[in-house]
Amino acid sequence: MPIPALDARTARWLPWVIAIAFFMQSLDGTILNTALPAMAQDLAENPLRMQSVIVAYMLTVALLIPASGWIADRFGTQRVFFTAIALFTAGSLLCALSWSLNMLIAARIVQGLGGALMLPVGRLVVLRAYPRTELVRILGFITVPGLLGPLLGPTLGGWMVEYMTWHWIFLLNLPVGILGCYAVNKVVPDLRGASQTRFDGVGFVLFGAAMVLITIAMEGLGELNLPHMRVMLLLFIGMACLAAYWLRAGGIDNPLFAPSLFRTRTFAVGILGNLFARLGSGALPFLVPLLLQVALGYSPSLAGMSMIPLAASAMVAKSLARPLIERVGYRNLLTANTLLLGVLLASLGLVSAATPYWLLLVQLGLLGAVNSLQFTAMNTVTLIDLDDASASSGNSLLSVVAQLSLSLGVACAGALLSGFTSAIDKGGESTVLGAFQLTFLSIGIMAMLAAAIFMQLPRHASRRAPRLEPEEQT
Repeated sequence: MPIPALDARTARWLPWVIAIAFFMQSLDGTILNTALPAMAQDLAENPLRMQSVIVAYMLTVALLIPASGWIADRFGTQRVFFTAIALFTAGSLLCALSWSLNMLIAARIVQGLGGALMLPVGRLVVLRAYPRTELVRILGFITVPGLLGPLLGPTLGGWMVEYMTWHWIFLLNLPVGILGCYAVNKVVPDLRGASQTRFDGVGFVLFGAAMVLITIAMEGLGELNLPHMRVMLLLFIGMACLAAYWLRAGGIDNPLFAPSLFRTRTFAVGILGNLFARLGSGALPFLVPLLLQVALGYSPSLAGMSMIPLAASAMVAKSLARPLIERVGYRNLLTANTLLLGVLLASLGLVSAATPYWLLLVQLGLLGAVNSLQFTAMNTVTLIDLDDASASSGNSLLSVVAQLSLSLGVACAGALLSGFTSAIDKGGESTVLGAFQLTFLSIGIMAMLAAAIFMQLPRHASRRAPRLEPEEQT
């Protein structure tokens, strides 16, 4: 039963409103990848250097997640959730109206401002509005649309690009966003925290500056084509900001993320494993549509439909995570699964025009299942041993690291692709295909190296899988 402050009508419709917001963001995150080549052609850009469109959004989301809880407590969940959907919708309109890559990147940042608040504030509303006995049912309901987004997004994006224009992938959000804003005003309650805590503004600036500078440095090796000296300078300043943050966080009462979290061994290993494992697998939704369209000549609609096994097998694999964890334990599962993930990523480097289509679909299906299992196990082992007082801060840091590593993975893949393209003698299609093959081989090796991190888990680490696992960032 809902708490007394929540009437029956609100209790019935609130999960639907939050689920629609989750679906809108999930669909947008996957529908874009298939459209990148067509967008590049229309904007007179190289399709192999469009990763900044994805990175700008992911990095903006990662930057704002740490502040989302404080913002919701300060201004109220209804106002913040309404603003989040409005910003996301306005950003979608600006994306559709963009006539240059720089304008599109700026519009994606506006989208990211909304997206960074929609998911965490939506979950916060549910946590505060419903009793704990209802959480499994409600959270399960609102996350299902988030799983459907990756299944529908690539196919829908490919179809729109081929038979309409790429602008429609953003215009699709407008009616949903307008409906969502109306529903928020009617349904979402205005909930605030019982007490206000002082926000760590200095820590937020230091941590955010570190993320932005390190990501720009990675982009500088690829799309931005910055001189190596400037890239090294950005990396050095970014690492200095990160070091300054952690030194400061150890000496204040309410830091953004407390260093004491890393005293829990499973959390420390899980966070570092997430960071490095996702550098390889996070580039997958970006690289595969480009490989199929740019290197192999697939149509946008066929490239989109080819991504269905990746998402469908990921949904099926979620049901296998719990029994596998309980049978073999986190340490053995994550070590073996990380190595398998790297091998499967590297195997895409063998794909060529002569590869049978059915074999490609099998590869993508296996990758989707292994990748889903990897995310579920990594997320749960990171939080499994945290106490109640540390769980909120640990979950927030996990969400930031997940988004940051995905953006770094895309930036790193773009840099590798650009570097290999320049290194190989310029010429025909084989040059582009060869660059993709070397890139997949490299990110596969990168992913396998993360297995050494998961081997540091305690041999007898807890084998229980929590009933409420954190949301996956695929």
